[in-house]
Amino acid sequence: MKSNLALLCRVLAAGILLQTLFFKFTGAEESKFIFNSLGIEPWGRWFAGSSELVASLLLLVPATQFLGALAGLGIMAGAIASHLFVLGIVVQDDGGLLFGLACAVVVCCSAVVVIQREQIPIWLARAQKFIPVLSRS
Repeated sequence: MKSNLALLCRVLAAGILLQTLFFKFTGAEESKFIFNSLGIEPWGRWFAGSSELVASLLLLVPATQFLGALAGLGIMAGAIASHLFVLGIVVQDDGGLLFGLACAVVVCCSAVVVIQREQIPIWLARAQKFIPVLSRS
């Protein structure tokens, strides 16, 4: 049951993230408006799109789903903060769709993290090899 729920959440979150890539990478007017409003057009748009692509791919691979969910949470935290503090919930008369999709990704990624929480010690042990600060001395 938990693995089916995790799979559903992974596919939903990755689907939402992948769907928005077309708009970011083709320079759709709404994407340009958003990133101009944030003062980071075009580099921020390209970086956000690339980050979302990596997160969605990590989510879809079972071995890296936990990392993908963490990445999705981080990316969407930035998106939600941008909506709350700069853009507003409704952007260019979208009825709050983009904000709602960001919230949906947060819910799905949070569910994956909770379901896969036994992966935390495994990933921390792996990280200790590369990040000396995490090593127990």
